[in-house]
Amino acid sequence: MASCVRIPIRLRLEGNRGPMRLSSVRMPARQLGLLLGVLLLPVALVSLWVGPISLSPVQLLQPGSRDWLVLFELRMPRLVMSLAAGAVLAMTGASIQALFRNPLADPGLIGISAGAALAAVAVLVFGGAWLLGPLGAVLVPLAAFVGGVLVTALVVRIARTPQGVSVTTMLLAGIALNSIAAAGIGVMKYFSDELSLRQVTFWLLGNLHSTDWHSALLLVACAIPVLWLLWRESQQLNLLLLGEAQARLLGVMTGRLRRRLVLLVALGVGTVVSLGGLIGFIGLVVPHLVRLLCGPDNRALLPLSALLGALLLTLADILARVLVSPAELPIGIVTALIGGPFFLMMILYRQRGGL
Repeated sequence: MASCVRIPIRLRLEGNRGPMRLSSVRMPARQLGLLLGVLLLPVALVSLWVGPISLSPVQLLQPGSRDWLVLFELRMPRLVMSLAAGAVLAMTGASIQALFRNPLADPGLIGISAGAALAAVAVLVFGGAWLLGPLGAVLVPLAAFVGGVLVTALVVRIARTPQGVSVTTMLLAGIALNSIAAAGIGVMKYFSDELSLRQVTFWLLGNLHSTDWHSALLLVACAIPVLWLLWRESQQLNLLLLGEAQARLLGVMTGRLRRRLVLLVALGVGTVVSLGGLIGFIGLVVPHLVRLLCGPDNRALLPLSALLGALLLTLADILARVLVSPAELPIGIVTALIGGPFFLMMILYRQRGGL
């Protein structure tokens, strides 16, 4: 008769005053999910309402009017894009941190964002007439997606050993390829003309201003299966937190799990970068915050990270539109201004024994 074996996992975090518990700041995952869902609705409504063009409720009731077109053809697809992009970036960040058992891991660390950026910049600088043709609207996103996937495949190939894929080698290869990609982007920016340089700079900072229904629905079509498949791996990621040797003893095929996760992360992040440019800190900060609030159980951590990521990126998009209205800040600048100080605060809080 089969028996059920429970393996308790107790998280002990060292502070300046010794081991500390997080029970005072944690809340049940269901309550946190409900809170995030409740907050997401008003934030989405604000995202639809605010902007450089004021909307009139009367005009919105007239299909084809200016306000109707602004709402349904500009702001609504942009809202869908920010929700999907934030969810993908946050959940892929949480998955990579669990896979590498490193809270500082980020999808960009294994070269996905760098490869996508290098390919997109090459098209922007050398594309020329190609960007003016019928393929111009999809050429940059397609190049970014292919570049991200190819660099990820190269990193995995370099890290492959007879015993499996080495996580340490993968991280080192990702850092090296990030440096190479940054150098390549710098060279292309140096030789580009003024118009190309402006396009490259704006794309590298991340932006959602040119989002339409085609790109928004394309991201949603990619995000739904990626998010679902990542969540399906949450139980095995929990076992991986015990260490690779223990996970193998419990039946986890660690090599196959790593390959699946890396490919899913490459697909999700590559698609986001290809459509919205480089958007930082969402995949790094959001999992930290959710882990602080509800603990390290990936069955709750992954979906809650997706919810909080969607919420924070939508808030960042609102700020990008209103801070310098009627102009607009690149959303990558806003996420960096929010995420950078917040991450420093978390580091200081940990050093003082709060985490």
